[in-house]
Formats: sequence, C-alpha cells, structure tokens
Amino acid sequence: MHSESTTERTPGRAWTVRILGHSDRTASVTCTTTACRMPPRSTDLTTLRTFAARHAAAHARAATVRSNAWCNCGSQRCGTHPDTRVHCAGAVVLILRHDPTLGRVWSVEEVCETCAPLIPHTTVLARAARPTRTAERPAPAPVPAPARPVIAGGFSAAPAPAADDAAPVRSASRTPHKSRRRRPRQGR
Repeated sequence: MHSESTTERTPGRAWTVRILGHSDRTASVTCTTTACRMPPRSTDLTTLRTFAARHAAAHARAATVRSNAWCNCGSQRCGTHPDTRVHCAGAVVLILRHDPTLGRVWSVEEVCETCAPLIPHTTVLARAARPTRTAERPAPAPVPAPARPVIAGGFSAAPAPAADDAAPVRSASRTPHKSRRRRPRQGR
C-alpha cells in the first residue's frame, strides 16, 4: 500500500485550455487533460471562447491546491517571467493565466507566491491550506516568560535577582565617579 507523504514535494500541476484555428476557417478547443470532452470544430468563435473560459474555471474549481507542490513556473525555469529572476519561495497558490488581447489560451497552474505576481495576466484563485499538526506530534506548550516590571518608554527592567543572590545595589548618578586607588600605608 502506498501513501503519499505530505513532506514529499510533488510537481506543480498545470491545465492549459487552447483554441486552435484550422485552415478551413473553423476552430477547436483542446485541453491538456486528455480525459476532458471538447466540443466539435466550429466556426462560432464566440461560443468556443466561452466554452474554453468555463472549462478552465471548472479545472480551477475542481483542483485542491496542494501545499507540498513545487512551483510549476519554477519547474519551467521561470520562463513566464524571464526579465525578473527570483528564487521560488512561499506558499503554493493556484492561478489563472489568460491574456485577453490574444484570447486563445487559458492556463490554471500551481505556482509559488513569489512567482505569481511576476507572471503577466494572472489572477490568484486559491491558496494552499496550511498543514495542520497531527495528533502524533502535539504542538509544544508555550512557556510563559517571567514577568518583568514595565518602565515608561516601552522598555522593561532586567529580571530581579533571587533573594539569595542579592547583589549590592549601586547608586545611580549622572556623572561617573573616578575610582581612587588607595595606596598602601607605609610604616612610619
């Protein structure tokens, strides 16, 4: 029996829905998921665009963002934002990428929070849920810090020494005193 560990990193998923034009002046819709059913070729480009946008949205609704996924953009060497080089970092987000000026390609991808704002024509659709702690390893109980007297200005005093370790108290003054060294008395 195989179980997927939540600590193992898995490749970020991507679904691409594309409208392809053909030489007979028809167009068709394709999806990178081969199990998806697509409408037949048509000359009605508006209907095909509406279908493609809805199909990409359906992939986004059906996908649960995995917190252990690698950034799909990073796995492609950040080719979607070549002018800005960054290191992939942060939580995983699900994005929809669609350039309205071209209007032919919709991509739904799992990418990192660092790459998402750098990819043009992107909308963040969902964020990965933070992993919950399991009952096997309970969270350590927080240890309360010892209370310290508050001093005006937002500073706090040093902790008071224990009664056994009481150190002599120095008097506070504004000017430092020069310490005098006493010379040993010489016999008369």
